[in-house]
Amino acid sequence: MALGDLMASRFSQSSVVVASNHLDDCASSHEYVDLGSQRRDSETASSSYGNATVSTTTSMAYLPQTMVLCELRHDAFEASVPTGPSDSGLVSKWRPKDRMKTGCVALVLCLNISVDPPDVIKISPCARMECWIDPFSMVPQKALETIGKTLSSQYERWQPRARYKCQLDPTVEEVKKLCTTCRKYAKSERVLFHYNGHGVPKPTANGEIWVFNKSYTQYIPLPISDLDSWLKAPSIYVFDCSAAGIIVNSFIELHEWSASTSSGSTRDCILLAACEAHESLPQSAEFPADLFTSCLTTPIKMALRWFCTRSLLRDSLDYSLIDKIPGRPNDRKTLLGELNWIFTAVTDTIAWNVLPHDLFQRLFRQDLLVASLFRNFLLAERIMRSANCSPISHPMLPPTHQHHMWDAWDMAAELCLSQLPSLVEDPNAEFQPSTFFTEQLMAFEVWLDHGSEHKKPPEQLPIVLQVLLSLSHRFRALVLLGRFLDMGPWAVDLALSVGIFPYVLKLLPTTTPELRQILVFIWTKILALDKSCQVDLVKDGGHTYFIRYLDSMEAYPEHRAMAAFVLAVIVDGHRRGQEACIEAGLIHVCLKHLQCSTPNDAQTEPLFLQWLCLCLGKLWEDFTEAQIIALQADAPAIYASLLSEPQPEVRASAVFALGTLLSVGFDSCRDGVGGDEECDDDEKFRADISIVRSLLSVVSDGSPLVRAEVAVALARFAFGHNQNLKSIAAAYWKPQSNSLLNSLPSLAHIKGRAGGQSQHMTHGTMVSSQIGPLLRVGNDNSSAIRDGRVSSSSPLANSGIIHGSPLSDDSSLHSDSGILNDGLSNGVVNHSGPKPLDNALYSQCVFAICALAKDPSPRIASLGRRVLSIIGIEQVVAKPFKSGGLRAGHLPLTFRTPPVSPPRSSYLTGMRRVCSLEFRPHLMNSPDSGLADPLLGSGVASGPSDRSFLPQSSIYNWSCGHFSKPLLTAADDSEEVLARREEREKFALEHIAKCQHSAVSKLNNQPSWYTKFETVIRTMLLQPFSPIVIVADENERIRIWNYEEATLLNSFDSNDFPEKGISKLCLVNELDDSLLLAASSDGNIRVWKDYTIKGKQKLVTAFSSIHGHKPGVRSLNAVVDWQQQSGYLYASGEVSSIMLWDLDKEQLLNPIPSSSDCSISALSASQVHGGQFAAGFVDGSVRLYDVRTPEMLVCATRPHTKKVERVVGIGFQPGLDPGKIVSASQAGDIQFLDIRNHRGAYLTIEAHRGSLTALAIHRHAPIVASGSAKQLIKVFNLEGEQLGTIRYYPTFMAQKIGSVSCLAFHAYQALLAAGDADACVSIYSDDNTRQR
Repeated sequence: MALGDLMASRFSQSSVVVASNHLDDCASSHEYVDLGSQRRDSETASSSYGNATVSTTTSMAYLPQTMVLCELRHDAFEASVPTGPSDSGLVSKWRPKDRMKTGCVALVLCLNISVDPPDVIKISPCARMECWIDPFSMVPQKALETIGKTLSSQYERWQPRARYKCQLDPTVEEVKKLCTTCRKYAKSERVLFHYNGHGVPKPTANGEIWVFNKSYTQYIPLPISDLDSWLKAPSIYVFDCSAAGIIVNSFIELHEWSASTSSGSTRDCILLAACEAHESLPQSAEFPADLFTSCLTTPIKMALRWFCTRSLLRDSLDYSLIDKIPGRPNDRKTLLGELNWIFTAVTDTIAWNVLPHDLFQRLFRQDLLVASLFRNFLLAERIMRSANCSPISHPMLPPTHQHHMWDAWDMAAELCLSQLPSLVEDPNAEFQPSTFFTEQLMAFEVWLDHGSEHKKPPEQLPIVLQVLLSLSHRFRALVLLGRFLDMGPWAVDLALSVGIFPYVLKLLPTTTPELRQILVFIWTKILALDKSCQVDLVKDGGHTYFIRYLDSMEAYPEHRAMAAFVLAVIVDGHRRGQEACIEAGLIHVCLKHLQCSTPNDAQTEPLFLQWLCLCLGKLWEDFTEAQIIALQADAPAIYASLLSEPQPEVRASAVFALGTLLSVGFDSCRDGVGGDEECDDDEKFRADISIVRSLLSVVSDGSPLVRAEVAVALARFAFGHNQNLKSIAAAYWKPQSNSLLNSLPSLAHIKGRAGGQSQHMTHGTMVSSQIGPLLRVGNDNSSAIRDGRVSSSSPLANSGIIHGSPLSDDSSLHSDSGILNDGLSNGVVNHSGPKPLDNALYSQCVFAICALAKDPSPRIASLGRRVLSIIGIEQVVAKPFKSGGLRAGHLPLTFRTPPVSPPRSSYLTGMRRVCSLEFRPHLMNSPDSGLADPLLGSGVASGPSDRSFLPQSSIYNWSCGHFSKPLLTAADDSEEVLARREEREKFALEHIAKCQHSAVSKLNNQPSWYTKFETVIRTMLLQPFSPIVIVADENERIRIWNYEEATLLNSFDSNDFPEKGISKLCLVNELDDSLLLAASSDGNIRVWKDYTIKGKQKLVTAFSSIHGHKPGVRSLNAVVDWQQQSGYLYASGEVSSIMLWDLDKEQLLNPIPSSSDCSISALSASQVHGGQFAAGFVDGSVRLYDVRTPEMLVCATRPHTKKVERVVGIGFQPGLDPGKIVSASQAGDIQFLDIRNHRGAYLTIEAHRGSLTALAIHRHAPIVASGSAKQLIKVFNLEGEQLGTIRYYPTFMAQKIGSVSCLAFHAYQALLAAGDADACVSIYSDDNTRQR
């Protein structure tokens, strides 16, 4: 099955294609997931823990093959919201605006046989045949009637269902009656008017044609304007007479005049005329007298007769044989049928290649009869021009008589004529089919190999369309068509404009196995461009085809994913489609396959799971009947298991499907009901609760794609459960007195633990310290504050709020009592709604929404703030301080609730100022206007009833983009990427060898580059392959400098609301297109691309790496490190565990217990052994971990014993030895440890007397550097010998350097970058590097 193999080999998500370019030695881009065989091989090769290893193993260890964060989802997630398949605009151009039919044909023949008109002088011999009948072979009247009947039957071949009326040698009255009758019958359909004027004079200069009087003694003129007024539009005229161009010109003048006098558009009138205004019809006996009519109505016969006189076979051919061509025009397996088929393909191709797009659609795709006449008109132009006569049309066509496709027709005609004698002699002889279609398909394939969007389109496209009609060529044609459509939306649009749609629609019922998958692929491509096809598919029952294909186990998962995509488009916002798919059992089919896929099952194609989720989400979106079926089938439980899938796209799609199951209008059924009356919909309510429990488990997912969907789903929940969430929010964030707190056991318990704070908030894993002290909750009448009691149904009385929450981690958040104490009275919270047991869940929801509103991703924070506004919490924005007296920076982002006061008719009057913070009404029409815009909290927004305010999900539209991109070919730039990778690997290996073998004798104490910033430098990084230093300050501003040219390349804020600065900068994918990972002290991670280009930096992903910190801790002091080998990010701080993030899956794998009561103060991941990292603690202890081992902790030691001070820096020694570590404590001692030897350090350097602030260890060269608060940097080798000391700036006065805040070595050169408290950055090199 060639196509299956082709697609299986070529279909994959783009990531694998890119990643596999670098995976010569690895199994796949996900190789690091199994931290086993191959890595262990490289380690066993060096199991002596020495440096004598095989060079390939070394290069593998030093040059990680893993690439992360380079999928489609990371491309400008923040910047744009995709639109998904369109149902308007570009795509609708291909669809004929209104299909039309010619319903009536009026034939007017003015022959007056045996009487020549006065203005015609005939030659001898002269053309005599009319409709292939010699009018002089019988009596004139009979000849006239026979010609009329024959003409009628010739037209019927092209439009059998039309009504035909004929007038022979008529009067003006008869023509009028004919025209009015035809228009009356045709109604709004097109009428064809055919005029043969061979027996009357040429049209007059005024635009009149001639007919007869009753006695045939006079020619009577008939003005074109009368004819036009009787026939009206739409109409098509055929004029077969000399000087026919006069009529066309008169018509055009008439239409222009009527268009200028009335505001109406130009009328739908088409004209075909036999010759120009100054020309006469050909009279040569080789042609029939009605040559133009013969070309239009009997093209094959006319074309062969004309070709016979020009063919090499002309001497051996008997013309009479042409009338005996065996077969029927509609049977393509016969000679006549094949000729007709080839002729259609050739003329269609010429028209498509020569005509403008709109004109081709109008003339060749709107009306079957018009299309046939215009195809045949192209032949008329070719033949009549050879007789010095130029047929014309309105609308006018470009000349086509010399198009090279006529050569292909001539060849097919010659092949036919050569077989004709033998076929006529022996009726049983088989005819030899033409090679025309095979050759044209080959030409199309050649174009596919070399063509592109920017080259001329393939002229064979209309022929491919015709080939679909042939069983023998169909498979190949479909495969080639699939390849063409894969080139992009422009190709799909071209194919649709040619008219591919009805063909592929008719092919759907096919049962041929090899055709099924390519048809699914083709429909995927069509629907990825144009959603409007959903209507046609449902009308023709096409959805059942795709449901069957989706359910067939033998199909490739990628193709089944496409079938799911097609079904998702069919049900997207299309009620008839939703109903049809429910009737066909789509819900149960999808749920069955979702259940079959066990989590983390390598066999299940993630794309398939993703589209099963999206398909069902779209099926039951806003469709209650489908939601009921889903809940009965236990869909929420099936989807909950998908929330731990490794692919973010699958998780996001599962969240989308769960979110669309939530009832948005839930609260509305309660609003009109008094007191505690329960809504009948208890079951739906319970379903909502279970869905939200599942959603809360992924509210802190590592992928913004997933969190965005969680925010949208929580918005639906908040809309449906508005009153309940509002009262919870009001209870939490309104200040309570001590007596009230004491009356609540759970809150009092927190109070006792938290050291006498007067005001407390409950705590949440997600929210941690990020929720600021200020929140304002919208008041409404259901939460009246009075008395000083709390009713038993109050959320505050329930200890479940505090405990048993997945969001809690034994931490409490303290609110700022000074600001919160707004003088509100103590009170009771009354609310009608869920039972108290649900209150814990509501409280977790409120915290989760707040956490989303403070998400490190601006887009998600914006979504979070929209959800907050639904439950009446409004943002309060800190004004950034930029004055000289204060340190430049920002206050943290916080929230507040509106003041408790009677509802106002206008919220504008209720504005007031709070401290140095301000809040203002949020404008409904700018929901995503950035972090600085607060949201509406009181008055109008306290209960938004308009569903349009709900944020919209983007995962479906975003996922549709996958199918718009090429799926069968690798990215064009893969060779370039590979070349750059090889070049960098070569550079790295050369420099690693130099670092290892050339001894660094001394580091020059004069910097090779030096600059000053505004604020304290927190961390820095030297780029390995370009002379670039990246510096971050305590305001989270990142600056990128080229230190060779001393130019600032870019400068941007990593965070609009910085708190403690950036603690770590890392390069992700440093051997490829590197990304900049910036880890803030609060544990938020942001990854940037294009960061070296001024103003072009884009946020690739952002997430909070640390969840839940220790009680009483106000700052996380996050420590983070990145490990390219494994694709893991390690993060810790004031928490009891180390978070292990898999950046490929964007998922928290598992928290590793730190096995210590103390916090981690330094963290370093091995850059050569995936899964291994070392941690230094505040009590001076050091631990080595290996995530590949079951117990994780390899060993622990406490080398810093003299004076218990925190470990400031830690790192692995250069080389492949996994057991050698360097650790430095604040006390000033640097310890060199060999973990195999548990007796402690084998070398200690007393580098500084106290106040050691920074440590840097070179990745490959045997040097370490330490910095001190006492304004000095020392450099040592691994034997403990001091190589240099740096004390002064290179200024004229030799000013001392400031207190050292950070140090960083270049990865492959002996360069040291240093930052200090005086906001200076310097780069020092050894003498060798400086000479180089």
